[in-house]
Amino acid sequence: MSHPSEIIHELAGPTRALRSQIPDAWAGFAAMHRAAFADGALSARVKELIALSIAVAQGCDGCIAYHARGAAVRGASVEEVGDALGVALLMSGGPGTIYGPRAFEAFTAFAAERTEGDGAH
Repeated sequence: MSHPSEIIHELAGPTRALRSQIPDAWAGFAAMHRAAFADGALSARVKELIALSIAVAQGCDGCIAYHARGAAVRGASVEEVGDALGVALLMSGGPGTIYGPRAFEAFTAFAAERTEGDGAH
């Protein structure tokens, strides 16, 4: 897998192009995304961990990149990500042995960038 930031960058142009073709559908998805990730009975952090696990089970590198970044931004710990990816491994079997490590690597890369941006070492 490319660096997760590269994947997000690669998707930016095609995403804008598709969004311009289907603005109403895209706006509906964006509204659903905001609602689904709003803090509620589950925190946005926990929801990102769930989404990251589903991304692993679905084998979606773009989803892994976005939700690894989301988990890092929302302050998920390495231990929380590891636990969530253990569930993803259980639920996806063999593919989880490929996409789980990719997700863990993506999260640690975004978490490191976040830590470096905060001035912490």
